[in-house]
Amino acid sequence: MKTRAIYPLTLSIGLFIGLLSTSCNNKESSNKTDAIPTYEVLKVAPKTSEVIREFPVTVEGIENIEIRPKIEGFIEKVMVNEGEYVEKGQVLFLLNAPEYEQEVLNARAAISTAKAEISSAELDVEKAKPLVEREIISSFELTSAENGLIAKKAALQQAQTNLANANTNFNYTRISAPVAGYIGSLPYKLGSLVSSSNTEPLTTVSNIKQVYANFSINEKTYLEFLKEGLLTNKQEVSLLLPDYTLFNQKGEIRTVSGQVDEETGSFNVRAIFNNPDGLLRTGNSATIQIPKTVENALLIPQAATYELQGGVYTYVVDEQSKAKSTKITVTPTSSGKAFIVSEGLQAGDQVIVEGINTLASGKEITPVEVDANTIDALQGTDEKVTTTNNQNSK
Repeated sequence: MKTRAIYPLTLSIGLFIGLLSTSCNNKESSNKTDAIPTYEVLKVAPKTSEVIREFPVTVEGIENIEIRPKIEGFIEKVMVNEGEYVEKGQVLFLLNAPEYEQEVLNARAAISTAKAEISSAELDVEKAKPLVEREIISSFELTSAENGLIAKKAALQQAQTNLANANTNFNYTRISAPVAGYIGSLPYKLGSLVSSSNTEPLTTVSNIKQVYANFSINEKTYLEFLKEGLLTNKQEVSLLLPDYTLFNQKGEIRTVSGQVDEETGSFNVRAIFNNPDGLLRTGNSATIQIPKTVENALLIPQAATYELQGGVYTYVVDEQSKAKSTKITVTPTSSGKAFIVSEGLQAGDQVIVEGINTLASGKEITPVEVDANTIDALQGTDEKVTTTNNQNSK
């Protein structure tokens, strides 16, 4: 009887333990499923994008002329101010060089003397002619008088030449603008002694109705430009100013140096821009932008990447739905929000685009695919992508 009473109790306890175990297993299974986090992923697909390659440039007026004195003298007057616009032929400096004025006076006096001597020689010839006809004097004396007249006329010509030279030298005391343009710095002040041997010019006159944008490209870029026809088809280019605004005129590539610089391994390239408002000045710095169409570009948001030891990485989803850290080679877009991936990804790869700071390689996730059109960082990238180039890199 005692044994029979224990049996139902044992059976009840066993059933209770079994139910409790089943409940715990179900709970653990449910918790395990809930522990797999959900992440948004982008399935990358190739698309056509326009790349903007950037190069630092130095601006130079199409005419940038150094003004130097041709004679020695003291600066008597400075007729212009720095930055002033001058017309061609406008006087810039007056030099005090009295010796040249004296040369003019001497040359004029020599001309007057030569003219008087010619008059006397002409009279001698006229006197000799009738005397020769009457055989009072020999024809030799007439010939001698005529030769004297020729010599006096030659002396007059020499005096006139000397006057022209003296006037030329004297005119050098008035230094004028050879072209219309803007005045540069004025390093010499009133009373300074200047000459053609001075190392520094009196000033510069820069014609900036059009300007050159000079920059350098390495050999690799030169070959790319050559293959793309950028150096022969007058490629249209833009200019980014130091305040990060675009210059309101488009330019075109005009020339490229005929040989590589052996020291830097680079080619010098020149683009030209109209500058109707005079906004650009000689010596300005800027950035030239050259467009290039990239076929089959793979775009991802910059927020989907991270840097490690100088490399750029992103997370892709592998076949087991686990995050996998992948090193990629990228080019930033002009917006600063997206990358063009040139190496490390293939079309169809799923890139995790959110919460990458919570990820680690091997972490299991639940991927949720999002449309590229819903990602703000990828909008507008069809229009411009920027690459920055080091002008002296080989």
